[in-house]
Amino acid sequence: MSHHPKAFLTLKRNVQRGLLARTRIILILEKEASNAKNLAQETGLSYASVLYHLHLLEAENILTRKGKRSYVWKLTGAGQQRLTDAGSKK
Repeated sequence: MSHHPKAFLTLKRNVQRGLLARTRIILILEKEASNAKNLAQETGLSYASVLYHLHLLEAENILTRKGKRSYVWKLTGAGQQRLTDAGSKK
């Protein structure tokens, strides 16, 4: 599995397991905003692990949260974007 470009952090060291966990989380959040409990269930990661990565991504302004206590997380549009092959076609 390749890593999502937004999974790379500038403030922390990027290790393989963390990149994979953040990629899973980001792929779900690209489809729709979600809370940590649902993200944990959908990714198969522990709730604590999901929260850890959500906070890392929030510190990098890749995610934002709304609400009280049961926060709903969504992508901000910041961070590196995937390259599309549309620009390379002639």
